[in-house]
Amino acid sequence: MGRQRKRVVMGEAAPPPRKDEKPSALHRKEKKKKVDIGKVFINISIGLCIFSLIWFFYALYMRSVLSKRVVTLHPSPCVLDANSSNPKVSPQRFWGSYRPQVYFGMKTRSPRSIVTGMMWMRQFSDFDVNLRHTCEQGDHLQGYGWQMHDGLTFGVQEIRDTDFILTTEFVKRMGGDHGGDWTWRITAKQHSSAPQAPIISLMLYAAADTQGSLQAQVEEKSRLASISGFSEELGKFKITFRKPVTGEVSSTKYASYNYLQTVSPGLEKLTDIVKLSLNRRLVYNPPSGEKRHYIAVDTHKPPHHQNQQKPTDTRKESDFVVHQVTVQAPFQIEVLFESGSFYDRPNQLVGSVMTQELEKRKAEFNAKFERKFGLESRGFSQGHIKFAKAALSNMLGGMGYFYGESVVHSVYNESPLLYPEGALFTAVPSRSFFPRGFLWDEGFHQLLLSKWDPQVTREAIAHWFDLMNMEGWIPREQILGDEARSKVPAEFVVQRNENANPPTLFLALQELIEQLSSNPEEEASQPTLPFLRRLFPRLKTWFEWYNTTQKGLLPNSYRWRGRDKDTNLFLNPKTLTSGLDDYPRASHPSADERHVDLHCWMALSSGIMASIAQLLGEPHQDYKLSHDVLSDNNLLNELHWSDQLHAFSDYGNHTQAVSLQQEKVYVPHGQPRNQFPVARLVRSVRRAPKPQYVNALGYVSLFPFLLQILQPDSPKLEHIFRDMRDSSKLWTPYGLRSLSKADPLYMKRNTEHDAPYWRGPVWININYLTVKALHHYSNTEGPYQEKAAVLYEELRTNLINNVYRQYVETGYIWEQYNDSTGRGQGSHPFTGWSALTVLMMAEQY
Repeated sequence: MGRQRKRVVMGEAAPPPRKDEKPSALHRKEKKKKVDIGKVFINISIGLCIFSLIWFFYALYMRSVLSKRVVTLHPSPCVLDANSSNPKVSPQRFWGSYRPQVYFGMKTRSPRSIVTGMMWMRQFSDFDVNLRHTCEQGDHLQGYGWQMHDGLTFGVQEIRDTDFILTTEFVKRMGGDHGGDWTWRITAKQHSSAPQAPIISLMLYAAADTQGSLQAQVEEKSRLASISGFSEELGKFKITFRKPVTGEVSSTKYASYNYLQTVSPGLEKLTDIVKLSLNRRLVYNPPSGEKRHYIAVDTHKPPHHQNQQKPTDTRKESDFVVHQVTVQAPFQIEVLFESGSFYDRPNQLVGSVMTQELEKRKAEFNAKFERKFGLESRGFSQGHIKFAKAALSNMLGGMGYFYGESVVHSVYNESPLLYPEGALFTAVPSRSFFPRGFLWDEGFHQLLLSKWDPQVTREAIAHWFDLMNMEGWIPREQILGDEARSKVPAEFVVQRNENANPPTLFLALQELIEQLSSNPEEEASQPTLPFLRRLFPRLKTWFEWYNTTQKGLLPNSYRWRGRDKDTNLFLNPKTLTSGLDDYPRASHPSADERHVDLHCWMALSSGIMASIAQLLGEPHQDYKLSHDVLSDNNLLNELHWSDQLHAFSDYGNHTQAVSLQQEKVYVPHGQPRNQFPVARLVRSVRRAPKPQYVNALGYVSLFPFLLQILQPDSPKLEHIFRDMRDSSKLWTPYGLRSLSKADPLYMKRNTEHDAPYWRGPVWININYLTVKALHHYSNTEGPYQEKAAVLYEELRTNLINNVYRQYVETGYIWEQYNDSTGRGQGSHPFTGWSALTVLMMAEQY
């Protein structure tokens, strides 16, 4: 018989070893291996935890660091010395009409200046209280603005109210350590068409801004004879209110006097405080005439709020003193400011002394104006010359000195932050609607001002660059101080650090360089070279910021950041950062976009960077290379030429099949309609977008020509000149319209509340660049030279004639002009870039 087989059952565990049996070597190895693997896993887990914690805290640290970058100022020395606005360093510019937002007022170039100003109202009018103070379009004045202003020593302004004209004049006299003295003269005259001489109340005031003190000196019970004051930057001073007279040497007129001495929590509250102090209990009682109750300042009574435990405004209150004089036109009143440190004063700057000083300054202004612009020698009429002087004077008289904090935001901040406090000396686009600094506007402003006074341009540019943060970003809209912020809708207050604005300050720098190069011995240009040397570190960072934050996906392409993101509500999402707001771009914003205007701005900027670097003896080859690449017409054609449109164009994810449609709101049967949202206009997209050229013919299409990137023999000029002169596209008798009449979005609303802005109207800044470019190509040899010359003459003539005609008819220079009628529209007065008409008249480009 054979041997019995052992039965094997698969999967059964081996019998446990006996207690007295030692584990085999193999078993010990396996056990040790398991222990080692476990330890490895534990160590890896601990390492990952430690790494995660380190990374977490590093990320928190980096986020904290990155979140502070937006409010960390640039580390290089400021362009301006800390005491550059000090009265001992710059006495002539210390006092000025640096309050563009009020009809008439003065302050110093210091952070917490004593401010002075004027309010007025017509007594016994059809309106209850028609108080005028801050420049408001709703006041419906027939016109107001500076007729003469040299930016330094004097100014003459005319304000045309319903039935009377106020002329406000000031003149300064240097002396002492605090900017010297100044005198105002306010003259009131009845309109020739007014049925009777109006009775007018002037409220002349002084207000402190968190520092300084003001004390009223009262005579005859209610007449404020003077204000004695003291402040850190002014020392002791005195403001004297002279009695009204009918003329310079005439006897005193009958007047009623009132005054108010109170406090204010902020300069933006001054109008409200005066309104809340008015009552009718006092009597106007002229020697020959009826007694009547009139409106006058009395006692300020702050509004009472029920259940209010403490005042809502916790700011420090400052002195505010008002002198009211009520008198029948015609009359003349003088206000005299005298500095306590002016010890060797020859006489008081009043009466005939002031008149002589004013006449001297006017003669100097007129002579300088003709020397700078030569309009008389060019054959312009006296009416045209008066208009041009007013345009320049309004820009000079609209210079403001602001101090405060911007409100800013970056992607690394959960909520907005306050920017470091800073000062800004800048021109403003419009005293009524935009009385603050705008970055891209300022480059255009300084093109005109640099011709008049290069020092103003150097100081304004320096102030802008001293507001730069460490990244190289300059907030594009400067809303500094409570007074400025009170005029801005809340949605526009916060400035975001990824958002740019066209770098037009390079245009002003180009002008300063050309002045220096053409006449290096001229005294006015001497400070330019040291100014550029101090500016250059910040200028390099600014240029690099554009190149890193605004670059496109393709090499050497650029894209504006900050387009509107809620595409459902906009016919075409706005690009406020480009300066051209609602000009049609790609219908669906994306990272693939390429913007031709920004490409051209960068080409221009790199060339000016190369020039400045070379002038300073700094390395300039990289800037020159960048300029050569970006100015390459072949690259420009490749990135932006649309064969379909025969024009330069943006590129992006786009469709033209869009429209605004009434939103459908479902209301269940039987439910009240008023409980559901109001139907809005929303965008309807009828055809899906695709990557393509936007094909919107208008200002953006012209940029390679406007900034003179195109070679004079470029065949693209033929297409551009043809489109420009075509009245079914861009040409009008009043200037070039902003968007072709043939474009689907021409004069289309962007939302139910947004009227067309850059979709048809004529804008002077772009037309100025057009005239400047035509002048360049008409003076440069090439196949299109003659055509450029013809277009230049026609366009220049049309622009000058229309802006002047509208000024004569309406009393204002306007923000934009209707492309069908030429009529001024938008904000007014707009003596920002619309004042460039003066340079077109002078043919100075």
